[in-house]
Amino acid sequence: MSTPTKTPIVLIHGLWMTPKSWDTWAERFRAAGHDVIVPGWPGIDDRSVEDIRSNPEPLKGIGLTEIADHYERIIRALPEKPIIMGHSFGGVLTQMLADRGLGVAYVGVAPGQTAGVTALPLSTLWTGTPILSNPFGRNGAKPLSKRHFHFTFGNDLSHAESDELWQEYAVNSYNRVFFEGVTSVLNEKGGVTHVDYARPDRAPLLVITGEIDHVVPPAIGKAIVKKYHASGSPAIVDYKEFPGRTHRLVSQDGWEEIADYALAWATEHAVTEAVQ
Repeated sequence: MSTPTKTPIVLIHGLWMTPKSWDTWAERFRAAGHDVIVPGWPGIDDRSVEDIRSNPEPLKGIGLTEIADHYERIIRALPEKPIIMGHSFGGVLTQMLADRGLGVAYVGVAPGQTAGVTALPLSTLWTGTPILSNPFGRNGAKPLSKRHFHFTFGNDLSHAESDELWQEYAVNSYNRVFFEGVTSVLNEKGGVTHVDYARPDRAPLLVITGEIDHVVPPAIGKAIVKKYHASGSPAIVDYKEFPGRTHRLVSQDGWEEIADYALAWATEHAVTEAVQ
């Protein structure tokens, strides 16, 4: 008899990051016996952080629909439907892929909100200031300063410690992605990030937030879950908040606890079926 294989896992990185940001969780999930796929966004692909900084041209003008389509092609080529997990804007993409019915379970790790979820705390707005302050740069690829990285990702660290992580992980922005995400908030039906919250056959979704996250504070995570629950859909949508955690949930000290929780929840709730 053949040995049963565990459900594959697709990990989706967020804005200003590359697949490298998932190295921690990916290695842990592989050690647990899962095939883990960590594709880069179009323009990032498998390029190094240094290469992207030196040539951000391939990032310019790419939007969320194009990125979601990119992941859909990858997922449909798999032999079975995967568990899909996404961090930050990767969590927005995870919800968009859930709306397309592509996974057996979904985990949004500090996920941005999809169209119609109007919670926008001041700290969240501040994270987008470098991009949103220049509407003429909508299709650009703006670098992330060390100062802004400290506010968005390293607010539990000293500036020196945060600067080291910036050097290792941070890349330019996809400006169009940020503009599309923000403009979709007040355009539930026509926004790029539109999803059908009432979809009855959506596989289970878990939303995870960190208590001291400046980018996606708990208020946003709770608003996302409330939006799904208010739709009347019978599909499972759960919420989990971790105390003392920043937006760097996938690598901050103690990340193992969050990774293990996400994996246990996803495997317990996964709805097994073949890719259509």
